[in-house]
Amino acid sequence: MSAYESFAEVYDTFMEDTPYDRWTEYLKEIFKKHDLVNNTNIIAELGCGTGNMTQRLAQNGFDMIGIDISESMLAKAREKTDSGLNILYLNQDMREFELYGTVDAVVSLCDSINYITEEEDLLSVFRLVNNYLEPKGLFVFDINTIYKFREILGCNSFCETTEDSAYTWENYYDEEENINEFYTNFFIKDENTGLYTRHEEFHYEKGYEIDRIKELLEKAGLKFEAVYEELTFHKPTQRSQRVFFVAREKEK
Repeated sequence: MSAYESFAEVYDTFMEDTPYDRWTEYLKEIFKKHDLVNNTNIIAELGCGTGNMTQRLAQNGFDMIGIDISESMLAKAREKTDSGLNILYLNQDMREFELYGTVDAVVSLCDSINYITEEEDLLSVFRLVNNYLEPKGLFVFDINTIYKFREILGCNSFCETTEDSAYTWENYYDEEENINEFYTNFFIKDENTGLYTRHEEFHYEKGYEIDRIKELLEKAGLKFEAVYEELTFHKPTQRSQRVFFVAREKEK
């Protein structure tokens, strides 16, 4: 089963502590600091999920394209999107995404890039981003760091319950392959019967060294500009758990 197909039902409930509003303001600060040029006023988001960031950016005046491999997540996004917002949702794999034209920026948040577990596939994503960026367009994305996978998530178990749902998360990190595997069980209450349905999913994320990401960006034809500690403009430390990359389309 594709990751997040079952989780789509309760994704927003379990992600309610995610700092979407702060990320939105942070992205706007990054756009300003790195001189985003508005040629099309269009931003594409890779791995948009249920549209939490897509909608916030649309509310800030951007024409948005939300791309996700999970049709269930996109269905939730469409369901909760105000009709007045200019958003196009596309059910596509980010490794093979296609746009109708170029965009001013491509963004990818909430460690969506970590879900690309093969370097060749990640290089394909970066090349596609470069292909669809306007001249001097920006590419902004975050990743979970190897430190977070190794020291915070590690081989631990987590659980959470709400009034109508619950989940368990069993985590395993392979240090040799830098692959983080988590096995999840979701228990979702049926509003009609009051019974709970169990869904299970396996998720895999890869940890990347910052220098390797830089190399792949350059190989894809993008110009690396900066990497920041989350929600700051400081250089990452050895204990950084999430970092944001900024790259730019090179002038031809």
